Amino acid sequence: MRVGTVKRKTKETSIEVELNLDGTGVYDVKTGIGFLDHMLEQLSRHSLMDLKVRADGDLHIDFHHTTEDSGIAIGEAFAAALGDLKGIRRYAEAHIPMDETLTRVALDISNRPYLIWKVEFSRDKLGEMDTELFKEWFQAFAQAAGITLHVENLYGTNNHHIVESCFKALARSLRDAIEIDPRCADAVPSTKGVLGGSL
Repeated sequence: MRVGTVKRKTKETSIEVELNLDGTGVYDVKTGIGFLDHMLEQLSRHSLMDLKVRADGDLHIDFHHTTEDSGIAIGEAFAAALGDLKGIRRYAEAHIPMDETLTRVALDISNRPYLIWKVEFSRDKLGEMDTELFKEWFQAFAQAAGITLHVENLYGTNNHHIVESCFKALARSLRDAIEIDPRCADAVPSTKGVLGGSL
């Protein structure tokens, strides 16, 4: 199985992540931020990746460092689990509706990280979490995982639905993109024979 483990410690956060790409969507997430835990649980359940996260951060300041650093650590574990990228489908997209909301995610596991974020909120906070931090999480994850990631909320009014549809669309896209294609299971999905950088 494709498994990645990361331990990341700074003066701001201490985070441990275990990620199994070939799991069944089992999760055990404790970041100290209730809404972020809920989103990471959605990510695990709908991607079928098993995910364990333990984060201890400087929440007495704000949620920024824990949110960003959890994205980095999960992205690093994801990249480690993928290894040489052989056999993956690489590209995927998903449209996820939640009641009045529809969000589209398209991604390329290319080792060339980039984020396009076309998501707007009408509220500054969801629970105790600043809505501006969701972009920080997606940016950190895309950078560390080596993913070109486009996230666009096509329409919606409920901020909870908008965020949750973003995470679920990411999850379903990852589920498809990391799947091994039996027709080219031993090949890197690129005419270059390698993925990443300026190659």
